[in-house]
Amino acid sequence: MERINYRELVQTILKRHSIHHSNDDTEVQLIFDTERNHYQVLHLGWEELRRVYGCIIHIDIKDGKIWIQRDGTETGVANELVTAGVPKQDIILGFHAPYKRKFTEFAPG
Repeated sequence: MERINYRELVQTILKRHSIHHSNDDTEVQLIFDTERNHYQVLHLGWEELRRVYGCIIHIDIKDGKIWIQRDGTETGVANELVTAGVPKQDIILGFHAPYKRKFTEFAPG
């Protein structure tokens, strides 16, 4: 069985999410640092008089594992990764405290 290219998969998933969050008044930026394996989806702009700026998704790939640092999606990026064939032991929910990770179905990190 051929190993999944985590870089390509993460970029594909983030590109798909960037389409769902864009509108006329705000912009979505994809930030891919492929040299250091950092990937983000940012939401920024203005909604009337209110500034919009925030990270929707932040993923790092470290030591062959996918670290989800921020997941502001409804479906859950971890679920999308599993559906795409990534083993749960290769996914770390970095947004959970280290002591809580052992209670999830994913890798403790």
